[in-house]
Amino acid sequence: MNDLQLGLIGLGGCAVVGVVAYNKWQEHRHRRLVEQAMPRDHADVLLDGAATERLESFREEEAYEAYAAVEPPFVAEPEIDIAPPSRAPAAAIGRMRHGERMEPVLAAADDDWADEAPVLVEEFVAPQAPAEPACDWQPASPPVTPPVTPPAPAAVAEAAAEPWSRVTVPTPEATPESVVSPAIDYVAAFELVEPVSGAQILDSQREVLARVSKPIGWAGYNDRTCQWERMVEEGNYRRLRIGLLLADRRGPLGEADLLTFHGAMLNLADELMAVADMPPREPALDAAIALDQFCANVDIQIGINVISKGQPFPGTKIRALAEAAGMVLDSSGRFVRCDDDGHVLYLLANQESAGFSAEAMKTMSTYGLVFILDVPCVSHGDRVFAQMLDLARRMADTLNGVLVDDNRRPLTESMLDPFRRQIGQYQSQLAAKGLPAGSPLTLRLFA
Repeated sequence: MNDLQLGLIGLGGCAVVGVVAYNKWQEHRHRRLVEQAMPRDHADVLLDGAATERLESFREEEAYEAYAAVEPPFVAEPEIDIAPPSRAPAAAIGRMRHGERMEPVLAAADDDWADEAPVLVEEFVAPQAPAEPACDWQPASPPVTPPVTPPAPAAVAEAAAEPWSRVTVPTPEATPESVVSPAIDYVAAFELVEPVSGAQILDSQREVLARVSKPIGWAGYNDRTCQWERMVEEGNYRRLRIGLLLADRRGPLGEADLLTFHGAMLNLADELMAVADMPPREPALDAAIALDQFCANVDIQIGINVISKGQPFPGTKIRALAEAAGMVLDSSGRFVRCDDDGHVLYLLANQESAGFSAEAMKTMSTYGLVFILDVPCVSHGDRVFAQMLDLARRMADTLNGVLVDDNRRPLTESMLDPFRRQIGQYQSQLAAKGLPAGSPLTLRLFA
């Protein structure tokens, strides 16, 4: 080994010794700086003598951190320990709700809450940008992408509903107007826990309700057909609607009748272990008076008289002509003409006091007949009036009679025109009030 190699080895050894010495000096210098900043004789008031050893260890760790801040050593990256999520405090949730859309989600409870039920927290969902408003204007050239039809509101509601709320349940139809309607009735609504027979319901307050002068309608919901129906004794009902008519041709509903009905409904609710939902009484009485006044203004009947020119009309001919025109004799002693649904269109009565009867028609006779059209109770009153007028003329020709008004003046075509105008006028007023002529509601009001 020559001198050059020996010299290089010596220089390398000196360099290594110098680096080690420099590092030792730097370490000593930084340790002194740390000890000056944190003297050892400083006592912590929170620690007693038994914790001196832990204090010394803590000081050494701080000294090492201060040293690492100046000369950070190269260390491997530690593994990250992901802690389970903790339940957010209520105050934080409340702040997030302000001005932001929140969606409720179920979060798993952490270890601190393992003994409690899962907590309902709310997860932040970024607000969606509002959709562009629909516009009827169309560009000159059609867009490449066809427009997407927005879902119907009902479909959106169904999609957003929880799975248990998507069960298809038939929507209950409205109660039949021929039985009960809030438009003209004071209605008591019942919701029962278990179905009850119609016989028990109808018999419960029968004696009390017999003192009420206005008609009462009984409607029950048939769970089998999913429809409201007129209550029958053979049925079983869990939902009830019982209505007291506000007005009829005898006048408006009185306070005494309403109080009797109201008390009977409360007693029925106690017997059925249900709650009777009824509207306030005072507004109902006011509505009854207003309804009766309106009905009185449109309640008209148009009559056409057929009187003899000298000889009385024999009963056998009257019956033959009436039955040939499709009229039938009812229990009130009148011939009535009905439509396909059994509703009376017009009727034929005796001008004299005695009514018609099947036994007396063979021997009786009369000097006058009257055709009567009840305007509120007939739909398409103009057409029905034309049919009645045509039959009256044919019977007058056959029986040798003449058509006259109430003052026994012969009816001319000009005298019939006001009748036609009145029919259209009054039936239009009924329709505007929501009571079309001949409808079930109107038939109950003018019964």
